[in-house]
Amino acid sequence: MSSYLVTVRPLEANTHERLYLLAGELTAADVERLTTELLHDPVAHTAHWQELNSSFADSAPAPCVEIAFRPGVTDNEAETILTGARHIGIKRLVQAKTIRRIRLPHQTNLADLQAYAYDELLNDLIETAYIASVPDDQGRRSFYQHLLEIPAPHTPSITRVPLRDASDAELERISREGILALTLPEMQAIREYFTIEQRDPTDGELETIAQTWSEHCRHKTFRARISYRQTSGEPPADRAFAALHPALAELEAADGAVIDGLLKHYLMRATEAVRNPALLSAFVDNAGIVAFDDDFEISFKVETHNHPSALEPFGGANTGVGGVVRDVLGVSAKPIAITDVLCFGPADLPEERLSPGVLHPRRIRAGVVAGVRDYGNKLGIPNINGAILYDEGYVANPLVFCGTVGIAPRGSHPRGVQPGDAIVVIGGRTGRDGIHGATFSSVELTHDTAETVGAAVQIGDPVTEKTVIDVLLQARELGLYSAITDCGAGGLSSAVGEMGEETGAQVELRDVPLKYAGLQPWEIWISEAQERMVVAVAPDNVQRLLELCAGEDVEATVIGVFTDDGYLNVRYAGQPLVDIAMEFLHSGGQRLELQATWTAQAPQTAEASARSDHGATLAALLAHPIIASKENVVRTYDHEVQGSTILKPLVGVGEDGPGDAGALQPRIDSLRGIVLGCGINPRYGKIDPYWMALAVVDEAMRNVVAAGGDPSQTWILDNFCWGDPKLPDRLAGLVRAAAGCHDAALAYKTPFISGKDSLNNEYRDAQGNRVAIPPTLLISAMALVPDVLKTISMDAKAAGNSLYLVGTTKAELGGALVAEVGGLDNGRVPQVDLAMAPRILTALHSAIAAGQVRACHDLSEGGLGVAAAEMAFAGELGMALDLRAVPAAEALDDATILWSESPTRFLVEVAPAHSGAFERSLAELPFARVGAITATPSLVVSGQSGVTIIEADVMDLKTAWQTYR
Repeated sequence: MSSYLVTVRPLEANTHERLYLLAGELTAADVERLTTELLHDPVAHTAHWQELNSSFADSAPAPCVEIAFRPGVTDNEAETILTGARHIGIKRLVQAKTIRRIRLPHQTNLADLQAYAYDELLNDLIETAYIASVPDDQGRRSFYQHLLEIPAPHTPSITRVPLRDASDAELERISREGILALTLPEMQAIREYFTIEQRDPTDGELETIAQTWSEHCRHKTFRARISYRQTSGEPPADRAFAALHPALAELEAADGAVIDGLLKHYLMRATEAVRNPALLSAFVDNAGIVAFDDDFEISFKVETHNHPSALEPFGGANTGVGGVVRDVLGVSAKPIAITDVLCFGPADLPEERLSPGVLHPRRIRAGVVAGVRDYGNKLGIPNINGAILYDEGYVANPLVFCGTVGIAPRGSHPRGVQPGDAIVVIGGRTGRDGIHGATFSSVELTHDTAETVGAAVQIGDPVTEKTVIDVLLQARELGLYSAITDCGAGGLSSAVGEMGEETGAQVELRDVPLKYAGLQPWEIWISEAQERMVVAVAPDNVQRLLELCAGEDVEATVIGVFTDDGYLNVRYAGQPLVDIAMEFLHSGGQRLELQATWTAQAPQTAEASARSDHGATLAALLAHPIIASKENVVRTYDHEVQGSTILKPLVGVGEDGPGDAGALQPRIDSLRGIVLGCGINPRYGKIDPYWMALAVVDEAMRNVVAAGGDPSQTWILDNFCWGDPKLPDRLAGLVRAAAGCHDAALAYKTPFISGKDSLNNEYRDAQGNRVAIPPTLLISAMALVPDVLKTISMDAKAAGNSLYLVGTTKAELGGALVAEVGGLDNGRVPQVDLAMAPRILTALHSAIAAGQVRACHDLSEGGLGVAAAEMAFAGELGMALDLRAVPAAEALDDATILWSESPTRFLVEVAPAHSGAFERSLAELPFARVGAITATPSLVVSGQSGVTIIEADVMDLKTAWQTYR
């Protein structure tokens, strides 16, 4: 077998070059064709090739760094080269490797060059590098030859783990060293099961149980029995308040409370109580499903991919998008939109404050954004809603929330696995990527996590996933499968184990297509290699499905059959790897009993610094990373592909203003649409997670209503990201947040249709010091809009129109962003008025649907001042506001009125002709005319005394808002 090196250089001077290693029974003509037809564009590049063993034509490319993926890591470009070679008739290309070369002429010191390369250019977890400060042809050649080495043949083995006679200490060691993330009682239950079976478990059986019982898959904390108590506070004396906040009243009872599972007690119970007639599936399928109209249904799911993104940001976010797209595909729906909410540490964090093993937030942000962009854009799915937050608590633990919306004909999703159905895996091949992903996400990160669980990181292949989507939608229409799920956390173990829970399953792992040799049977079984789906197929349909897949160049393989014996039976070349009763696998182990203790924070004293210069405070708030423009990120996402986007993330005259929500028209033959919004505010969670939960549900509802969504036809999803739930204080906050979700869902009559928890988001350094993320709850909202032509955006539309402030302003500055720029914080976290908020949303929606509103913007971070500035500069118009007219619950000073973050408030633009009708629509609700849109592009604010307290050029404010990068 011969090997060749192809070097591709830009025609214009550039420090970056591409190298390709090709191996196979190739002729010179083959290599010439590959170079000419596949590997370079003669308009932009020059290229030359040579045999790898010949003298290098460019013998002095130093100083330079050459970076390649490590053996076993997915290299999508290399896979594309192999596919392209087959398409042009070159069948003898066996291997392809890609390398990126970066010339660094000013880095002549090898130590400095190495430090720079590993700090800025590559991720040692998935990449390897040749680094040279002086020419070294032999070193280069050795590097290339190593990349092309074929793994030595190995003998697959199945190992028995001596568990029956293991002591409790040995059980804990086995769990810890095997990255099983199992508790001692769980390990004891496993020991007891195999003692009865009169044998020791195999490595595959332990891995299967660990995956199935992981926090990620079983949601053990959300199903646990929790004893809650609090050391301060009193139960609410007001019966009306208690009736609106039943979950809070239960928690604050004098003797505490016992919660019979957060999922069942709060989230599922609230959804059942709401009884939304359009809700078709909640907490059962891979995604929540609601009726869109009489003919179609809409599905929605939001997942997290936090720990992988901390280690390899691009791959973590990349596969986060791919995974949640497969969740929607797993309910037989076509993906039509994606969302992303990202939480990072400060981008300007000094390097010296980083803990060992932690990537800089700036690098994490760049990788995550690139990963989201790469997967979503290549799949051709519009990204229409999201947010980016910054907090020091996310330095070591970034949060990456990825969501997908899908559409399918009503009733087109089959769920009935039958004994005798074939088990067919469709899509990507299986590799070592993603090993221990489910259990890895169930433990905290440490300084050496990258070294111990590096295989948990995956790299996605969106092109393969696109072909899988296309072929499965055809299979759905032809009725070729009886059940479907994705290979997510736990891989085949999870997919087959869950599908066969009620029947049983038998699998032969030797039939599973592999990316490369060298995997042990248990690795094949639990690998989380991407772009794979598993379907149950009736025997009569197997051949038709295989032919359909072959016609679309999608790999499909029968790996087993569903049985009727209630056992999961997995073999490799006939040798038993797993033989476990489904009942034990899915119902075994002990339910957790947890303790939660809540201590309320003492109220803070208000600080007064920087209150007087309101203009400077406004400019500082607009430049704050959380509020500032995200255009540099949003513009990299395709939000118009598929041609159904009605409201985009950026709106206004220049299409660069901050939209409240995204809107889609899923069917070209109907004006019916959906609106997507979200709510998230961890700063409130630091004070009281209960009120944070109400606030972010309210924010998500405000987002969709402000754009035209119907609050009575809105569905929400929860994503809890928390620290270690074994710590009573952390768990108490989680309980309060779930209680807030319950009370909000009841008040708004808005059901939860899906959710996810990601716990143990903590970092422990070498000295044992622990840092948890701030309590974080993301609420995603999806609302129907009867007519997409009546959706509205937040930008000011016309001079002379009136401005109304809807909702009541209170002295609620606890957790407000102004504390970080203006020193104003009274510790009073914003509290949603659950009696008033639903009424406001309903009335405002009616006014919007009646055509009475030209623009609407919800008030969130930065309060009235920021909302007014955003509305003005998005419309490139001026605005005059009078704070004396603002509806307030008490006497407030100018600063509090401007920067309070009281919930359920909107700034609404109404044309003079509709003012009377609008005011009648909101009769008996808190609202007032507070100003007008002006032609002069200035924001002018009059204070309580009638004196102008802010007078700023709108475009100057926009410049401040667009400064942060």
